[in-house]
Amino acid sequence: MDKYCKALELDKVLVKLADFCSCEDGKTLALNIEPLTETEEVKALLEKTVDANTLTNRYGTPSVGSLINCTACLRRAQVGSRLTMKELLDVARILSSIDTIDRWHRQLEEKPASLEFLLDSVVALPNLYREITSAVLSEEEIADKASPELADIRRKIRAAGSKAREVLDKMVRSTTYQKYLQESIITMRDGRFVVPVKTEYRNEVKGLIHDTSSSGATVFIEPVGVVEANNEIRILQNKEKVEIDRILSELSAQVGGCCDSILGSYEAMVELDLYFAKSRMADAMKASVPHINQQGIINLHHARHPLIDAEKVVPIDIRLGEDFDTLVVTGPNTGGKTVAIKTLGLLVLMAQCGLMLPVADNSTVPVFEKVLVDIGDEQSIEQSLSTFSAHMTNIIQILQQADERSLVLLDELGAGTDPVEGAALAVAIIEQIRFQQAKVIATTHYAEIKMYALNTEGVENASCEFDVATLRPTYRLLTGVPGRSNAFAISERLGLSQQVIENAKEHVSNENARFEDVVSQLEATRQQLEQERQLAQSQRQKAQQNRQQADALRKKMEEEKEREIERARTQARSIVEQVNFQAQKLLDELEEIRKKKDSENFADMASKAKVAFKANMRKLQDLADPVTKKTGEYKPPRPIRRGDIVQLAGLNKEGTVLSNPDGQGYVSVQAGIMKTKVHQSELRLVDLKDKKVTINNSGVSTRNVTSKAQREVKTEIDLRGMTADEALMELDRYIDSSVLSGVTTITIIHGKGTGALRAAVHQRLRKHKNIKSFRLGTYGEGEAGVTVAEIK
Repeated sequence: MDKYCKALELDKVLVKLADFCSCEDGKTLALNIEPLTETEEVKALLEKTVDANTLTNRYGTPSVGSLINCTACLRRAQVGSRLTMKELLDVARILSSIDTIDRWHRQLEEKPASLEFLLDSVVALPNLYREITSAVLSEEEIADKASPELADIRRKIRAAGSKAREVLDKMVRSTTYQKYLQESIITMRDGRFVVPVKTEYRNEVKGLIHDTSSSGATVFIEPVGVVEANNEIRILQNKEKVEIDRILSELSAQVGGCCDSILGSYEAMVELDLYFAKSRMADAMKASVPHINQQGIINLHHARHPLIDAEKVVPIDIRLGEDFDTLVVTGPNTGGKTVAIKTLGLLVLMAQCGLMLPVADNSTVPVFEKVLVDIGDEQSIEQSLSTFSAHMTNIIQILQQADERSLVLLDELGAGTDPVEGAALAVAIIEQIRFQQAKVIATTHYAEIKMYALNTEGVENASCEFDVATLRPTYRLLTGVPGRSNAFAISERLGLSQQVIENAKEHVSNENARFEDVVSQLEATRQQLEQERQLAQSQRQKAQQNRQQADALRKKMEEEKEREIERARTQARSIVEQVNFQAQKLLDELEEIRKKKDSENFADMASKAKVAFKANMRKLQDLADPVTKKTGEYKPPRPIRRGDIVQLAGLNKEGTVLSNPDGQGYVSVQAGIMKTKVHQSELRLVDLKDKKVTINNSGVSTRNVTSKAQREVKTEIDLRGMTADEALMELDRYIDSSVLSGVTTITIIHGKGTGALRAAVHQRLRKHKNIKSFRLGTYGEGEAGVTVAEIK
């Protein structure tokens, strides 16, 4: 990392990024990041960070744990070396992390193209993971089930050990030997079972001496009776070691065979860990994605320095490269000038490192090949350089490198020498850098540079706002307004006598005084305009709120209007259906009267029909008026539901409810052969518990049976115009009524049409228990449009 990046503290940002990484190699990768200088490369790198952030916000960040770099042991296994148990467990940890990433990858519904190659490079090896973890229990222990041979050897070792312990237990419990023993215990020396014997009795216990205590009072003797058992244990232990070596070699060979796959997955996971770390840091900074442009335009909205406490940092807006290529920032000391230019430079470098930026949306930055910086006090005692000399040395190097793809940041340009010469030199340096077509931001106190910015096209003034009343900077960067040093105002507020201040003002040149007055007037005008802008913005927000409330109210009224229209349409349909029903009833009555025209009382019938016709016409007129108020509101004893027998108010007609009330309270009612849709307020429940039906001169009580007139069933039923479900329900009811009335033959009119209704009727007749047979109608009966059925 070059000195310019360090001057902007990019190294500290990368340390912060490394803290978000999960593994050491990821941290190393983060610390070694260098800004890219090609636009397309920066866009591709930033896209990976954005995709990682999108995935983590939607699916969570996969936990890879603390990955360990096992490259060395994997390469040794690849060439045939045997790995230790610890090395195999390290490999198993990597395999576990690989499996975690693989399972997380497989759950993704949308897979981002920028990270797909890395995610596909992580290949899980579940079988190898199970082989290692089932065989190796710890860094020093192999499981018995690692192989059948090992399990058998260890079983024999345990058996031989039990045999030896049994012999020694008898000895230590024997009264003969207890007086020879230092303690009645069994211990081990050199992997062999022994007993502690007092030194003076070592000749009394026959066996091999393996060790002596530090005091010399005890010798550890292997009795002759357990020598053979101990020898067998030693042989078995050697076999166990050989078998363990074989198991480790076999596992190492399997690891070596998968070496390239494991290393490829590991490298991909380390890189993924870096992108997930960038994502986590972006969330911590509340960062957004900047637009990358090739025109050298910088436009940062509410930019925040990432190393300043988020609770204390003041967001700033910075523009450069569109209307002007040079920005001169002025203002008092500690006002935030240096922080402003360091924020700009650091955010540019962060974007070129593929990091999201702590800025508001729609911010844009270009890609610079070089970011050249002269910031801070670089006085060098070793090189015998003064502050001014050190700055000039640095600026000379900048002038040698600056070009059209460079961003130059100069802090306190021209300071440290004679003000007149320093100001002239500063202007000359800015002009030279502009001639080399680099973008420039410089901070200064010199009025001459402020005047240069006012009089030069492509150069703009900016200032860091300072509140003289509180003697505190606001840290806001105001583009287009030159700043004031405010030295006199600050001194006066701190208590310097007015006489000294007036004397100082007399020493200021008239030209500088006039310039400061102009700046002061501009600042006052700016503050007034700022207040007016805030007031206008507040009023605009209030107007927007009022407009939104009006829009919401208008939308609500439109929705209410639509509901009322739909309610009126439904009511109109109901009225039309009821009018059709009443008209059909009148036609039926007229047809009945016509059929009886030859009867003796025809005149009376006609007279009564005329009176009834007029009465029904009045009812139709009342029915056609949707505004007519109904008096005497009826409340049913229970909610009306499908299958109820009801009376239609105003029609004096009983019918059967075919459907439950809909959302607006309307139900379908079948009255005779007519079906209508009426509001449930127009219906009256009929109490049927006291009604009876007479069959074969016997009184039988039944429910859901209406008057005698309803039991007079015609010999035909018309199902045309009904749906299949409605038709089958009406057909079942008609057949039941026909059975009760003793009808033997019925005619079902279903029409020809598509044949679907006829097929449904025939299907129901085949299964109906009361139907003996059925056939299609013949010529004169309606042919295929009717079905004639015989009732059992």
